[in-house]
Amino acid sequence: MNFWSALYRRKRSVRLQLLVMALVPLMVLLPVLLVMGISRWNNDYNNLLIAKVESELQVAEQYLQRIVGATGTSVEALAASLAIQKAAENGQLNDFLTVEKDALGLDFLSIVQPKSIDEHMQKWPVVQSALTGTARTAVDLFEADDLLMIDVALAEQAELILIPTEAAVPTDKVAETRGMMIHTAAPVSINGSQRVLVGGILLNRNLDFIDTINTLVYQRKNTAEDPRGTATLFLEDVRISTNVRLFENVRALGTRVSAEVRRAVLDQGQTWLDRAFVVNDWYISGYLPIYDSFDQRIGMLYVGFLEEPFRLVKRDAIAMMWIAFIGVLLVFIPVFLRLAGGIFSPLERMTKTMQQVETGDLTARNNLNRTGGEIAEVSHHLDHLLDEVQERDKQLREWADDLNVRVEERTAQLQEANQKLETTYQQLVMSEKLASIGEITAGVAHEINNPVAVIQGNVDVVRLTLGEQAEPVKTELDLIDRQIMRISGIVGKLLQFARPSDYGKFEEYVNLRDVTQDSLGLVDHVYTSKDIEVKLEFSNVPDVKINPSELQQVIINLIINAVQAMDGKG
Repeated sequence: MNFWSALYRRKRSVRLQLLVMALVPLMVLLPVLLVMGISRWNNDYNNLLIAKVESELQVAEQYLQRIVGATGTSVEALAASLAIQKAAENGQLNDFLTVEKDALGLDFLSIVQPKSIDEHMQKWPVVQSALTGTARTAVDLFEADDLLMIDVALAEQAELILIPTEAAVPTDKVAETRGMMIHTAAPVSINGSQRVLVGGILLNRNLDFIDTINTLVYQRKNTAEDPRGTATLFLEDVRISTNVRLFENVRALGTRVSAEVRRAVLDQGQTWLDRAFVVNDWYISGYLPIYDSFDQRIGMLYVGFLEEPFRLVKRDAIAMMWIAFIGVLLVFIPVFLRLAGGIFSPLERMTKTMQQVETGDLTARNNLNRTGGEIAEVSHHLDHLLDEVQERDKQLREWADDLNVRVEERTAQLQEANQKLETTYQQLVMSEKLASIGEITAGVAHEINNPVAVIQGNVDVVRLTLGEQAEPVKTELDLIDRQIMRISGIVGKLLQFARPSDYGKFEEYVNLRDVTQDSLGLVDHVYTSKDIEVKLEFSNVPDVKINPSELQQVIINLIINAVQAMDGKG
């Protein structure tokens, strides 16, 4: 159940469901109904055949009973007639009985006296009944000795060589010598003496009897022309009178009934109404047990017809039904598929459209004719929704583009503001650094100026005190003056670098060579402490109008950055 559920969930597309809805009634339900109908028709057809053979068996049984009854009535009427009395009086009784035997169609007819009836004859219930004054007729089984006592010709007529028969009960007998007799006896008074008139018809090889049954049942005068309808009289399981043929016009006398039929009819006393194997083919058959005067089953009465023609008719009818069914399928399956296609094709088209939309193609549409019914209406509504979706997508894209432009503008503004902020921050940091350096430099310059002023004053005192005596050391004193002036210049430049606002805020024409050399003097400790050599190469550059302090700051920064970028030497 889980497998089929999973399969259904996996494959429950609209196409599959519509195909199942369209084809299941044709491919499953109709075949099932057809099989059920054929089965029901086949059963009814078989029942009709069984009913047919049953009615035919009843006709045969009634004819047998009529023959038995007519034989008894004829013998009883003869026993009560004046003709038999006159024949007896005239001494012509034997001739009279011979003539009457032939006239009545009997195989034997005789009168016996009670005192001459031996124990062998007294065994027959029909004779016993006649001795008591009541006529009786029955079908009895005569042994070969009984027949010989009546007439040798009857014994010869009764004897049949047994023919091995397929499906029969195995037996060691090679011949059947007994005879089945329509046995009748009636009381008769001859010259005041009570006697018994006994007669009979031997049914062994009695072809007129069996052909008459066949004619009555199947309404045919010449049974040899059409052996499909057959009738048979059995002595136990041996055919003693039949129109069943072994081949051509040879009747199947001496053949035997199948073991299955024998068991049902002779052993169990049932009436067989079914198909049965008869000699060499299958027949729709009816078998009726025959009882003797002892109420014992001594044989069977059979009628039947060949199954093959009816089987062929049934086969052809069933084949025609299937051909008609296949024809219906071939005609209506395309119709149903076309009708189903009118449903699932628009649905598949809508599915394909939605897949295109999912992949980004918002221009995909179904474009179905609105006259196609409800599904076409749904498709039209879907197209309308897709139009709205496309329009809203267009608006969203326009809004997105506008938003992107605004974001870019805002981002540029933010970047510009950040750049200004960064520049301002750097300037602020530099200002703080310069302010700190300026304070330090101012303090250092102040501390240096004080001892330099003391040194300068003492040098002047020494020069005044020595007077002309200072000539020998004039060179040294001048050197001290120059160095003091140099120190004062350096301190002044430091103060100018640290506090440029105190030394002028206006631009002036300056010489680049002088500013550069002054700047080197301020940072010579940076590169002199390392193995770095500074080479000055100046071109003939005119003076430029610039703030000397700012220019000096730029040159100092360049020198420091260059020294820091070098690997300790260069």
